[in-house]
Amino acid sequence: MAERTIRVGSTHGLHARPAKLFVQAVAESGAPVTIAKNSGKAVNAGSILGVISLGIDHGDYVTLVTEAENADSVLDDLADILSTDHDA
Repeated sequence: MAERTIRVGSTHGLHARPAKLFVQAVAESGAPVTIAKNSGKAVNAGSILGVISLGIDHGDYVTLVTEAENADSVLDDLADILSTDHDA
């Protein structure tokens, strides 16, 4: 199992557009990934509704967890998406 904590970079948080990019990347990875805000309840990172329901704002910390064989690579890619300001 691999885990990564990332600070969200988008100025307006993980709203529709960056959440869509993130969820698409999760789906493309083929890995089962969960996301949790500030050590809260984890949700399926492949679910746009689940991700948006967390109410993730700019500067919030989220934790990603996966048990995929290529876990480090998957989490590196997802961390890049989450830490980028898609509102710039």
